[in-house]
Amino acid sequence: MPEKQTIIIIEDEPGIADTVTYALSREGFDAVWAATGAEGMELLERGGIDLAILDIGLPDISGFDLARTIRKRSDVPLRMLTARSDEIDRVLGLELGADDCIVKPFSPRELVARVRAVLRRSGGTPADSGGNAFAIDADRRRITYRGSILDLSRY
Repeated sequence: MPEKQTIIIIEDEPGIADTVTYALSREGFDAVWAATGAEGMELLERGGIDLAILDIGLPDISGFDLARTIRKRSDVPLRMLTARSDEIDRVLGLELGADDCIVKPFSPRELVARVRAVLRRSGGTPADSGGNAFAIDADRRRITYRGSILDLSRY
């Protein structure tokens, strides 16, 4: 069985965070919620995060500033959420390194589809999700075929 991918949602509005967490969990992702930028950064620095969803309007730090900090430390795929509909906000988010910028209100199903698309492009989708059947995990020194670990010799 393939390992669940972990997605962090850095969002200060509990209603939105609950909706996104629920939608991602129903699709087989492990969703983690952080209500502040500081909490989100702490969780990101611990590692094990496959993708981050970041709100631009956080209470403790601008989402733009947090995106800048994340990009200095990590190349984790990043999606930004904004209540602002101005083109400049979306463009700035993309210029700071976001892979996508989504305007609120949004469809949870579309968000999940966009998450899958960016993970597929970044090589982060599980092996049995329709792409290459084999997945190489260099850090753990193992190869999986359609989510099952292969028992291989050193050679």
